[in-house]
Amino acid sequence: MTTDIFALTGKTAVITGGGGALGGAMALALAERGAAVVLLDVRGGAALEAADRVTAAGGRAAGGACDVLDEGSLAAAAGRIVGEFGRVDILINAAGGNTPAATAARETAGPDDRPEAEAGSPTFFDLELTALRRVLDLNLLGTVLPCRAFGREMARRGGGTIVNISSMAASRPLTRVAAYSAAKAGVSNFTQWLATHLAPLHIRVNAIAPGFFLTDQNRFLLTDEKTGGLTARGQAVLAHTPMGRFGTGRDLAGTLIWLASDASSFVTGAVIPVDGGFSAYPGV
Repeated sequence: MTTDIFALTGKTAVITGGGGALGGAMALALAERGAAVVLLDVRGGAALEAADRVTAAGGRAAGGACDVLDEGSLAAAAGRIVGEFGRVDILINAAGGNTPAATAARETAGPDDRPEAEAGSPTFFDLELTALRRVLDLNLLGTVLPCRAFGREMARRGGGTIVNISSMAASRPLTRVAAYSAAKAGVSNFTQWLATHLAPLHIRVNAIAPGFFLTDQNRFLLTDEKTGGLTARGQAVLAHTPMGRFGTGRDLAGTLIWLASDASSFVTGAVIPVDGGFSAYPGV
């Protein structure tokens, strides 16, 4: 008798940032393998819409509002999910992103990078502190706190799987987005730390490091809203991506299912690039 080591039937998966394009795509992939999925997002309506798409495709799903930076909100969500589904087997930390207010106007500094730089073109020296903190907190603490809330439920049951979403920016810091790059480096480091810490409890912790995927958080950097074409940065990204395109949500599905299922039962503390070859290409 052959056992499907990629099957997720009978398991419950929680996805933070589930209202986003990538979170929704990952929910569909997990549901296709038999998991019940719960999509959480600070935008509750977006999470519900994503859950409806999973249901329409034949899966079992629920969605609701949750703030990954609020421990009370996370604890309440964990209680509701255990009450309805009985268990939490898989946690996908997909909440994160960047903001224009935490993005420097130029790739490198110049002698005129002073606080009096023209409005709308912030330099590193005058990026808003609140925006920098928001990006750092959303990406790093927004991963740490759900791991605490849902990892506690896994520990009570005696096992589980956590998949964090890091980034190419973690290992190759991207120009202009200092806070985002630093936060994602923290996510990769924290993934390895937590994998060691939770191994005795039979909880595996890994991460996916996507390359360039068009999302609401980075579209302003990669595409020109007036022309619909690529910005100079978007063109540079594709020039350094051997496969010559941006990723799509479906491109994450195979790696996600592998990490979430028994197919990777001896894998923990790994950060897997899904980047079209970006990390392998030096540019020459």
